[in-house]
Amino acid sequence: MEVVIEADGGSRGNPGPAGYGVVVLAADRATVLAEAKQAIGRATNNVAEYRGLIAGLDAAARLGATEVTVFMDSKLVVEQMSGRWKVKHPDLIELHAEARKLAARFDRIGYTWIPRERNERADRLANEAMDAAAETDGGAGNSVAVVAEPTKATAKQPLTAPGWTGARGTPTRLLLLRHGQTALSVERRYSGRGNPELTELGRRQATAAARYLAQRGGITAVISSPLQRAYDTAAAAAKALGLDVTVDDDLIETDFGDWEGLTFAEVAKRDPDPHRRWLRNTATKPPGGESFDEVLERVSTARDRIVARHQDATVLLVSHVTPIKMLLRLALDAGPGIMYRLHLDLASLSIAEFYSDGPSSVHLVNQTSYL
Repeated sequence: MEVVIEADGGSRGNPGPAGYGVVVLAADRATVLAEAKQAIGRATNNVAEYRGLIAGLDAAARLGATEVTVFMDSKLVVEQMSGRWKVKHPDLIELHAEARKLAARFDRIGYTWIPRERNERADRLANEAMDAAAETDGGAGNSVAVVAEPTKATAKQPLTAPGWTGARGTPTRLLLLRHGQTALSVERRYSGRGNPELTELGRRQATAAARYLAQRGGITAVISSPLQRAYDTAAAAAKALGLDVTVDDDLIETDFGDWEGLTFAEVAKRDPDPHRRWLRNTATKPPGGESFDEVLERVSTARDRIVARHQDATVLLVSHVTPIKMLLRLALDAGPGIMYRLHLDLASLSIAEFYSDGPSSVHLVNQTSYL
């Protein structure tokens, strides 16, 4: 997968209150895959620029990128990372070495200097981080979670923690994989507790996802919904990873009751009033089925159980569109409206992280580039 990193860092005083901002985008530079900002206490412009680059490279690696193009408005960092300028300042030597180590993980990487006005996304995030650093430096109330740290290269924050949440330590990372295609999904029918098998395309999708996940590595457990379409998708990944599949019943799809196997149009014609209420209110149940609020409750229970059992680990969860949306909603601390606005393709991958001290974050939604 090819990604673009736009990174920036700055300091108010040089040295002074400092921070960085970074945006990771798809190759077209239109789709944002991840972004971060971090106040880093008192530091120089160059230290902040390197810290932004390091955060961007780390995020790209976690997204599974193989090819990276970096855009920065720091001529010094671009030239040093390209090998054309030597690194002489002692504050930058270790940061440069760390960035080079991260860069070596990609098949291809390139660095391009751009003027500040063309780096506006990262520049905006960096300025927000510097604002937060200045508030902390001046003793003012801190409206953004900030980790103010020594500026020595050896004293760096854990790159796994998104600084604006205030989280500390390493999260439990949940890789959320939707199952592959079935005959019901081809016809766009409600597919809940029914148990259709994967189609031939669905099996190819599961194999492609498994291959990609095996290349990513780092996964310590595979957990699946009990339904066959999810279990078979999980089994393909588990085989590629050399792991077993554990079933969690709370990851099962919504019970659509009497609407199971029907299309949207068929349900709207047969049960127009209940269907309209269901589309507007997550507490509404399909006839003989389960409400989205009930799905949220059991998925939340599953999330708590899985995070408790797999602290600081990366776990693959293979499930269905609604439970995955619920996990993303929990990670985003979002309202019920997000259920109707998220789109998740078959065999797509999303990533959410949950920290033991409460904060959470979403790193990826609906990746399908490996299919």
